[in-house]
Amino acid sequence: MSGRVISIWFFIGLSLLVNGILICGAGIWEVFNTPANPVVLFNLHASVWWGAILLICGLAYCVKFAPGRA
Repeated sequence: MSGRVISIWFFIGLSLLVNGILICGAGIWEVFNTPANPVVLFNLHASVWWGAILLICGLAYCVKFAPGRA
């Protein structure tokens, strides 16, 4: 056992980052390929905004709690 500890917040950051990439990517896809029956507030593009927020938060957590940082 090496004694190195990786913070759980790093893995939470990875999860937020991956989910943000997927949600934002799906939202961008919907912007260019409008669904046949869009939801009422489709013009706000909530998936793009929330995906970007998750991506930024996940990136911040990954940088702040990176395993190599002391």
